[in-house]
Amino acid sequence: MRDDLIESVTDLVREVARTIVLPRWRRLNTGDVREKSPGDLVTVADQESERALTSGLTALLPGSTVVGEEAVAADPSVLDRLGGNGPVWVVDPVDGTNNFAAGKRPFAVMVALVRDGEPVAGWILDVPDDRMVVAEAGSGAYVDGLRLKTRSDDPAADALTGSISRTYFPDDLRAGIDANASRLGQVTGGHHCAGYEYPCVATDEQQFAVFWRVLPWDHAPGSLILREAGGAVLHLDGSAYRPESAERGLLIAANHDIWHTVRGTLLSP
Repeated sequence: MRDDLIESVTDLVREVARTIVLPRWRRLNTGDVREKSPGDLVTVADQESERALTSGLTALLPGSTVVGEEAVAADPSVLDRLGGNGPVWVVDPVDGTNNFAAGKRPFAVMVALVRDGEPVAGWILDVPDDRMVVAEAGSGAYVDGLRLKTRSDDPAADALTGSISRTYFPDDLRAGIDANASRLGQVTGGHHCAGYEYPCVATDEQQFAVFWRVLPWDHAPGSLILREAGGAVLHLDGSAYRPESAERGLLIAANHDIWHTVRGTLLSP
């Protein structure tokens, strides 16, 4: 991939965050926020950010298309672009919208470039902290220019820290996971922002995260970043994650040994 494309997208994401997203934080009016579905918010910042990213990204890569969270909300057939042959940008204009709308952190702007169904580049900008994580397939992952490498050891289950986003789990699976989670060291409910969870695993702030709902804009950027740093991103049955996959349940971990430890602990009878 052209180095100038990586840099240009990095600059675009920062510019959109600086000029559209951050100025709206803690300054939203009542009419600037609405529910797309119960508990799932969208703000004027999401909409304006996605429009700016869509315009900028397609200009940077002629012939590309965009799968954006808000575009899919308006027209679910937009998701079909992921199955096409050309390059596709996957865009989360504000990841962690509920945090953003509540005036809390974390929230992020995320972009992935997908070719032939696989992410080949990913960008996550932690907007409040202005921390940029970038990865290119085969070239590694970097946070603000510094190479990221996940931990390579596998401590005991009771030494592991991570998060489980329980909201969308089926009741029976949630009950089993909840019963076993105490066997792990420390488990939180997550930060409601996949764009925060993935870098946390890559930098060893936590060693794993578990999700049920797997939407491409939430996971395509982070999945590449974590894999390029040495981590594991697999469905609960061990199958590989792909952005177009409709399969539910995703476990991410700092390495494959930790992945197996966490899965074995949480899903044991």
